[in-house]
Amino acid sequence: MTAPSELETSSSEELNTNGSTAKTAQTRKAMAASDDDDFSDEVPDDVEMSLFDHLEELRQRIFYALVAVVLGVIGCFTVVNKIVQLLEVPAQGAKFLQLSPGEYFFVSIKVAGYSGLLVASPFVLYQIVQFVLPGLTRRERRFIGPIVFGSTILFVAGLAFAYLALIPAALNFFINYGEGVVEQLWSIDRYFEFVLLLLFSTGLAFQIPVIQLLLGLVGVVSSKQMLSGWRYVLLGAVVLGAVLTPSTDPVTQSLLAGAVLGLYFGGAGMVMLTGR
Repeated sequence: MTAPSELETSSSEELNTNGSTAKTAQTRKAMAASDDDDFSDEVPDDVEMSLFDHLEELRQRIFYALVAVVLGVIGCFTVVNKIVQLLEVPAQGAKFLQLSPGEYFFVSIKVAGYSGLLVASPFVLYQIVQFVLPGLTRRERRFIGPIVFGSTILFVAGLAFAYLALIPAALNFFINYGEGVVEQLWSIDRYFEFVLLLLFSTGLAFQIPVIQLLLGLVGVVSSKQMLSGWRYVLLGAVVLGAVLTPSTDPVTQSLLAGAVLGLYFGGAGMVMLTGR
């Protein structure tokens, strides 16, 4: 047999060296990725607390949230007449009546209660986040800010959509339907019950993309599964529009159902962008 030449020997050594270097680099990358995953899955503020300590913290958070709500209600009650005038704007062409003693006073309390809860909601949400935050990993904490911000924006968008589109559409339908037959004299209590319920139910309905994003991030459902069930989504949007709208007119229900459909498919698109 012929002994291998120096060139062949050096080439073999170079191949072995390159192979070992590549393996070493891959091993380091795998170790770095594992370290990053371990770091992301760590709980930074992992402090052992007893059940009574958790209950005590929960009690304090609830107390602070209730104080904020009470202060918000009191503050809104001082300017409740302006809030009432603002909410009466969509009902152009109708007159409001007080049908029983003290009806407007109780309406004012109701309006101030809803408005105060809305004003205090950022502080209430902050208390919820502060209570949950210590138990979250670094990976989970990265989603808290965008989710809270997106949820707030969507809720405000729902209020604006109801005030600018749903309420005027419903009221115009009822006013035009009875025009020339009945005079539009409405109970102020019934009117604000209708308006406040529609405002807040629409704001809650606009949280659908946030719920979808949460379900997608935790792996409960994928964007493909969300889109594959579009027939059930269409039926659910129609049912939701009928349930959430206090009126029975088809215009308001169709507008809300269309908004729910748009939000759902937008949420599915967001989940798809995250790679889920």
